[in-house]
Amino acid sequence: MTMQLIVTHPGGAHKDDFLACSLLAHLHGVPIQRREPTDEDLSNPSICVVDVGGSHDPERNNFDHHQFPRDAPPLCALSLVLKSLELYEDALSFCAWLRPAEWLDTLGPNETAELMKIPRTALSELNSPLDTTLLNRFAKASELHSEDPIYQVMCMVGEDIVNYLRSLRERLDYLAQHAQYWTIEADGEPIRALFLEKSDAIAEDPSFGVYAFIESEGKENEIHALVYPDRRGDGYGLTRYNDNQRLDFSQIESHDDVRFAHKRGFVAKVATTDPTQLKQLLKNAIVKTNR
Repeated sequence: MTMQLIVTHPGGAHKDDFLACSLLAHLHGVPIQRREPTDEDLSNPSICVVDVGGSHDPERNNFDHHQFPRDAPPLCALSLVLKSLELYEDALSFCAWLRPAEWLDTLGPNETAELMKIPRTALSELNSPLDTTLLNRFAKASELHSEDPIYQVMCMVGEDIVNYLRSLRERLDYLAQHAQYWTIEADGEPIRALFLEKSDAIAEDPSFGVYAFIESEGKENEIHALVYPDRRGDGYGLTRYNDNQRLDFSQIESHDDVRFAHKRGFVAKVATTDPTQLKQLLKNAIVKTNR
C-alpha cells in the first residue's frame, strides 16, 4: 500500500511521537501533519495516525496508546510502530534507550526515575540541546515535507534505527552459527573468550553486534575477552570484554606478533591469525593473582 500522509497531534512534542514519525517518514517519505485526526483519517489505511486518535489498529496504520487501561504494559506510540515493523523485540533487547522512553511517556518522570534507580533531577540533567531543539522545532511545525530540514533529520534518525535493528538481527544470526567460545587455562580460574574467524561477511565491521550477541546468549558473566579480525590489517584485535580486569594486554606488548598494545591494557592488535598463537597471547595477558 502506498502511504499518503502521517498525522500526529498538535502542541507539545515528545520523544515517542518524534521517533515514531521518524521511522514512518524514513519508510514512506510522505508529509507529516500535526493536527487532530478525522474519522476519515482513522479509517484510511493509507494515512498513518500516530500518538493521537484513540485507536491502535495496525492494519489501518493507527498507532495510539492513550486509550489503553492504566495497568496496561508501558507501550507508547513508538512501541506500536516498532511492533508493526516486527522490530520491537530486538529494539527492546538491544536499544537501551527504548524502555526509559516508554516509561517516561506512559508513567511520567517520577515513576521512570524510580524504575531507572536514579534521582528525579537526573532526567532533566541528561537532556541535551539536541533533544530540546529537535522536539521544539518539530512541535512548532504544522506540516513538514521532504524539503524541510527537520523532516530530513527525522528521516536520518528513522533510517539509522531501522538499519541498525535489521543489520543487527542479520549479524546475530551469523554469530549464532560462526562464533566460537575458547577456554584458556590459567593458574587460577580459566578465562573464556569469544573468537570470530575472518570472513567477508563481517569484514566491514567485525565487532558489530558482538556485545548484543553475548547478552542474548546469557554469557555476559562468563566472557572475559573478545578476539576478532582487525579491520585495519590482516591480524586480529584482542580486547577485554566489559573491561574485565583479569586481562592486561600491556603484558604482551614486547611479543613479536603484537603490533600495538595499549598502555592501559584493555586492547591489543596482533599480526598472527593462528588460533594456537592467539590463545597463547591471551594466556600471556592474564593477570597473575597473588596467593
